[in-house]
Amino acid sequence: MTSVSSALDGSAADQLPVAEELVQAALRAAEKRGKDVADVPVLAIAREAGISRSTLLRRLSGTRAALDEAVRAAGVDPGGQVPVRARALNAAAALISESGLAAVTLEAIATRADCAVHSLYMAFGSRDELLRIVFERHSPIPDFEDILDTATDDLTATVRRLYQALAETLSREPRVAPAILAEVFARPASPTVRTLSQHAAPRMLNLLGAWLDTQVQRGRIRDLPMPLLIAQLMGPMVMHMLHRPALATLAVVELPDLDTTCTELAANFVQALGTD
Repeated sequence: MTSVSSALDGSAADQLPVAEELVQAALRAAEKRGKDVADVPVLAIAREAGISRSTLLRRLSGTRAALDEAVRAAGVDPGGQVPVRARALNAAAALISESGLAAVTLEAIATRADCAVHSLYMAFGSRDELLRIVFERHSPIPDFEDILDTATDDLTATVRRLYQALAETLSREPRVAPAILAEVFARPASPTVRTLSQHAAPRMLNLLGAWLDTQVQRGRIRDLPMPLLIAQLMGPMVMHMLHRPALATLAVVELPDLDTTCTELAANFVQALGTD
């Protein structure tokens, strides 16, 4: 029988293996009642497991703390704290911002999220999948999709909106997007960068490429190779946002506010690439 190791509360010194069938019974009972496992009575869990309440407690050494911990180890919060999945995503984002991608091991995430590595595998399946979700949360791509879906014929206004979304993404805390870009520049061939690129790069290129190609076909911007058009569109704003925190520390430099920056760079793009 498969079992999950789980710690008892302070009254027991030894660890008790909790049968997986009891964990699953607790999860089923909680789902049926629409409650957290911690809020489901022991009797209801026992009935779901097809045993008596006394038998369940005997198999748990007289306390349900072991069952709650086993449920938590399986990647489901029994109640009383943020679920493992949410804690892990927040922990990974903070680690990326503070120390870069290389420091984000499953062990480091588990320590920061106060959970077991096993729980991370249960919740995400792999480190790559966890990082993919973190990147999706802190990527400008969803905002770009919304902007381009509702874009008008005002080319300058659309570019300005793209820049505003990019500025927001690159300046918000935790600073996940700048850390990932730094990793791309420093170690473009690293396994983690390659994995993230497989998910994000085609989506970004297709999204921006389709919009830029439409502008070319309409005769609104110059017909250049697509990589050059995307570089002209994204490059100035990305470089400004990556330099901006360091420039802000220099007393001799007066930075324009972000709205002004987005407006001026959007005008520059249209002036450089526009056909009018």
